[in-house]
Amino acid sequence: MHCGSFTHGELLMSVRIGHHPYSLKSSKGAPILPRSIFVFFIVLFGIYVCYLSFNQITLENKREGNVREEQTENICRKPDVPYEELRYVHFPKPTSYSRRECSCTPVRFFVIVSMQRSGSGWVETLLNSHPNISSNGEIFNRVDRRENVSSILQTLDKLYDLDWFSSAAKNECTAAFGLKWMLNQGILENHDDIVRYLNKKGVSVLFLFRRNTLRRLISVLANDYDREAKQLNGTHKSHVHSKEEAEILAKFKPELDTSTLITNIRNIEKTIKDCLDHFKSTRHMILYYEDIVHNSNALSQALEFLRVPMRRLMSRQVKIHTRTLPDLVKNWEEVSMKLNGTEYAHFLDGSDYVK
Repeated sequence: MHCGSFTHGELLMSVRIGHHPYSLKSSKGAPILPRSIFVFFIVLFGIYVCYLSFNQITLENKREGNVREEQTENICRKPDVPYEELRYVHFPKPTSYSRRECSCTPVRFFVIVSMQRSGSGWVETLLNSHPNISSNGEIFNRVDRRENVSSILQTLDKLYDLDWFSSAAKNECTAAFGLKWMLNQGILENHDDIVRYLNKKGVSVLFLFRRNTLRRLISVLANDYDREAKQLNGTHKSHVHSKEEAEILAKFKPELDTSTLITNIRNIEKTIKDCLDHFKSTRHMILYYEDIVHNSNALSQALEFLRVPMRRLMSRQVKIHTRTLPDLVKNWEEVSMKLNGTEYAHFLDGSDYVK
């Protein structure tokens, strides 16, 4: 036998090795994947299937929750609410307490938009004398609640969720719930976002302004003086509840700067006009202080607007400045001369106010 030849035993061994069933090499195909990688893909596929199943269950639960909520609202909705007003009817679910038997009492959200010394405090007390109305005052007089749009909207959310507590709140069975918002408390600077919020939330707007802006200016100056002088036993009061207190505050006669008087009046009127333009897309009504003074039933329109039962409204507040204009201003002759012959001359005759 040649030295390069194999023996029969060697040849048999070679064949066995070349066709061993656990050999990692194949004469024709690619290498087979390791077992650990194969197991990894099986586990990954299992996780994916579980993820899809979990999402399906979550979506079904969410749909069921939405259906239950819609059914609850449909049960609560009164049949006499017109379709076009359903967006203004709410059934809040506060987190801090339960409305119990009043959970199906529909609530309408509102905001009183006004300016200081325009009778808003008096009107708010009148509205709050109604058993179904809760107006919670100037909640945006605190700077931290209006430092940016986010803080404003968060504050409004808390209020309209009925999780806001004040001395005026009749939370459980209230039918109209709102606040008082002055024009210098961030509402104009953020009007675009606020209008979108009010429309989305279904909030009705009550505008309250004063036609005679001269009288309003006199009241502002007198109130600013008392803030420093504190004429009532060392206490500043913007509103009083007795004639005696009103007479003490009315003794002060402010002196008006006639060089800026007309400019100030025009600026006030422009601010009011801009406000009405910005919020014209909201559901709103406009009230004037003089109309309410003239007619004790003028606020019945506001009650109808808020869809609450008609009631006789009362307030303990007493008007401070009841005298004629010449008796309220220190330099009346100068003021009269400045306004005579202008578009504001009608402010001087007092015809817009009845004592």
